[in-house]
Amino acid sequence: MFDKDKMLQLCNDWSKNTLMETLEIEYIDAGEDYLTAKMPVNSRVHQPMGLLHGGASCALAESVGSAASIMFINPEKSEVRGIEISANHLRSKREGTVYCTAKIVHKGRSIHLWEIKITDEQDRLISLCKLTNMILPRK
Repeated sequence: MFDKDKMLQLCNDWSKNTLMETLEIEYIDAGEDYLTAKMPVNSRVHQPMGLLHGGASCALAESVGSAASIMFINPEKSEVRGIEISANHLRSKREGTVYCTAKIVHKGRSIHLWEIKITDEQDRLISLCKLTNMILPRK
């Protein structure tokens, strides 16, 4: 049975001392087929023109999509590796918060495909991403 609180605690704990902590990504919601996080938009994630950096958006999307794959594996026996990400950046953002939700498209034994939407506080689409994860046996 899915335990939302346990999943969010696991994701937030695993983020300590990683890029996710540096970017201040916080996992805030989860369901049986999705995971949501938020990230502040400030100078730490800006490109030189003062806008949200596309690389920061991709880092957010890959972080959330990879963490979401953990819901479908036994982390003691398997590991998740992002193997391909694509992103379309549709709207700029200077400050505030973005929200990122990964929803499963395909859940295979060795491949997970995620559709990931990054939105602003008004639920306007900032970026639309696709992430492919490979599931590997833990060594």
